[in-house]
Amino acid sequence: MATRDAVSADGTRIVYRVSGPEGARPLVLVHGWSANLTCWGEAAEQLAQRFRVIALDLRGHGYSDAPAAGYDDPANWAADLAAVLAAENVTEDAILLGWSYGGIVISDYLTAYGTGAVGGVVYVGSMANIGRVPGAEVGTALTQAMAGVFEESPGKAMRGFMAFGNANTGDRRDKGVDAQRLFGMSLATPPAVRKALFYRTSDNTETLRKLDVPVLVLHGTADPVVPIANGRFIAETAPKARGSYWEGAQHGLFIEDPERFVAEVGQFADDIG
Repeated sequence: MATRDAVSADGTRIVYRVSGPEGARPLVLVHGWSANLTCWGEAAEQLAQRFRVIALDLRGHGYSDAPAAGYDDPANWAADLAAVLAAENVTEDAILLGWSYGGIVISDYLTAYGTGAVGGVVYVGSMANIGRVPGAEVGTALTQAMAGVFEESPGKAMRGFMAFGNANTGDRRDKGVDAQRLFGMSLATPPAVRKALFYRTSDNTETLRKLDVPVLVLHGTADPVVPIANGRFIAETAPKARGSYWEGAQHGLFIEDPERFVAEVGQFADDIG
């Protein structure tokens, strides 16, 4: 496992980690809002048994640079992902997998750069758009959390993130360690960054309509953060998309059931060849 960095178009340093066989198919993991590249837990380790897993820290998150501005520009997010792919010499056949906000970033990339380096896309509890546009609904857990998660006050921020409850892990009792790990990532993301990510609009609907690569949508039917309607919007808009809707599951599918998650991503890779 190696930790590396790439420099985006505006000079922002993007940190990423590579694991798995060097010659295997690239699988690029793009985390969600206020998380980082370690959010994937054991699922990433399992995926690295067959894929060349490239997991990045989005700008403002983890060990990547946190510029003072620029979070409202889709071109910056697209360039960040492009910089990582270029640094790893990924020019074809990659599978891009985005969780939550990561799906927006991937969609921004596809809008700006197309699918030349891409063999398939996986959206996990995600949306492709943000703002007052189709396919960008906000869930009740996120709405309730917003009163506190943008605050600089540690107490208010902690109470805000508590509104997510079990959304990222499911209701199983054995996920406490994962819950604490994800909670810590959220608090470690600067409050200004947490806020800035929501003050932008990106409508990638036309990109979805024209996508010429296979798409897999994984979404929990009980997701309180990103409503399942957003996943269905992607599946119904992209020509080569199919949806796998997990009955009763919530937002963090790769934590809630990592074995099923890894199996479905692996089957998708097998299906697209």
